[in-house]
Amino acid sequence: MLTKRIIPCLDVTDGRVVKGVKFENLEGVGYPPDLARRYEEQGADEVVFLDITASSDARRTLLESVERTAEKLFVPLTVGGGIRSVDDMRSALKAGADKVSINSAAVASPELIGDCAREFGKQCVVVAIDAKKEGDRWIVYTHGGRRRTELDAVAWAAEAEDRGAGEILLTSMDADGTTNGYDIGLTAAVADAVDIPVIASGGCGGPEHMYEVFEQTGASAALAASIFHYGTWTVAQVKEYLKDRGVLVR
Repeated sequence: MLTKRIIPCLDVTDGRVVKGVKFENLEGVGYPPDLARRYEEQGADEVVFLDITASSDARRTLLESVERTAEKLFVPLTVGGGIRSVDDMRSALKAGADKVSINSAAVASPELIGDCAREFGKQCVVVAIDAKKEGDRWIVYTHGGRRRTELDAVAWAAEAEDRGAGEILLTSMDADGTTNGYDIGLTAAVADAVDIPVIASGGCGGPEHMYEVFEQTGASAALAASIFHYGTWTVAQVKEYLKDRGVLVR
């Protein structure tokens, strides 16, 4: 059985880490390099850096901020937001990213997934999916949750894998920032539909929610922001909680 990963997330806009609820009402909580190093010291397995307004503002990722964040970081760094081309991915990797997340551009041009996988290896390619429940299925949204598509999230995850994605970063827009727990139904459905790792995101209010998502779904990793940014829990405390309940963590 593979060990489960605990991944703090830095949602970045204008060079600052922010946190909101359901993708709205954002407030600043710190600076990416400081928070990334703090979480690495606490035992984070990876760090995710998402420039959350790059796509909606039609600009490229804040590479200077990525460089400063990656500079003294030894755990893997995934960078996303505003990645529209193979060249954009190359720039992010040169800035210090180990993996690059694509979302809006992958929906607009699905062939980008395969292009990036062939150029850099599928292990570098993370397809991020932001989904909201409608009836009995989940619909994909792009541009930081601002634009609805007609895509079914589960079917899109399977297609992304077929096209060369090495990992899925799955965020429930309904759960995001609520601290009421991950969307178990969505996470289970996507994890069952693919063979690549799925990172559960959106709604974590404490280690009990991570335990729940690991026990009830095939998620390989749990991503969280609020509980770490506000100091409610450290990564080390979360791992201790999970270990005590028999979850394999690093």
